[in-house]
Amino acid sequence: MSNKNKLDLPTSLSKNSSMRLDLWTWKEVEKYLVNCKGIILPIGSTEQHGPTGAIGTDAMTAEAVAREVGIRTGVLVTPTQPYGMAEHHLGFPGTMSLRSSTLQKLIHDLLISLVMHGFQRIFIINGHGGNIASIKAAFSEVYNTASSRHLPVAKSLRFKLANWFMSPEVFRQARALYGEREGQHATPSEIALTLHLEPSLLAKQSELPDPAPAGPIYTYKDFRQRYPDGRMGSDPFLAKAEDGEMFLDKAASALSNDLIDFLKET
Repeated sequence: MSNKNKLDLPTSLSKNSSMRLDLWTWKEVEKYLVNCKGIILPIGSTEQHGPTGAIGTDAMTAEAVAREVGIRTGVLVTPTQPYGMAEHHLGFPGTMSLRSSTLQKLIHDLLISLVMHGFQRIFIINGHGGNIASIKAAFSEVYNTASSRHLPVAKSLRFKLANWFMSPEVFRQARALYGEREGQHATPSEIALTLHLEPSLLAKQSELPDPAPAGPIYTYKDFRQRYPDGRMGSDPFLAKAEDGEMFLDKAASALSNDLIDFLKET
């Protein structure tokens, strides 16, 4: 990424290439806020990803993309929220879900915390489709809360949701590589990224029978009946670690550009 897409931070902060909030002190955050009011919040889910995919896939991928975007842009990144709205996956052992209302309240409280410190542009990088509705509902609530509390940043406050797996660059590449076998859940594109991030997962990959075709999502019992092994039209056996590295680069490039544009909005 060119330098024009990286924020001009004080030398003492720009040397911290990780841009991780959890590794900074409050004094460093205070200094950062003088120059930048933006921050990235990654959110995923802890849910089944078919018989060969890691349960932490959605959180792992959102975190990896967020941290890479943070490095490329110089924007601070919060710790990852690893739990999402995954009630439809509760028929599979290991899935841990929040109710939609709980997730909405959790996002509200996290965002208000950041807003109270002076952050005005909060960019959520999401790894799970089931989170989208709750996140958008939380945005509306936070705008109202900030206004009703007469917070100084209320008028300039902006939130944006970026689903890394839905960025046009990633979507086009996934379709070019996998076609219809990309499917809708436990997809080879997201599994490829986990293989790049965690090589030990390679040992779990194996050829699988044809998956159940993608279709509607209702209750967790219905989901388990429609999609017995957790896949929705996907063939994760096609995933390769080198593809995952490419997906990470494409997602980080696209979202970095989106984030810089977002920070410049008036």
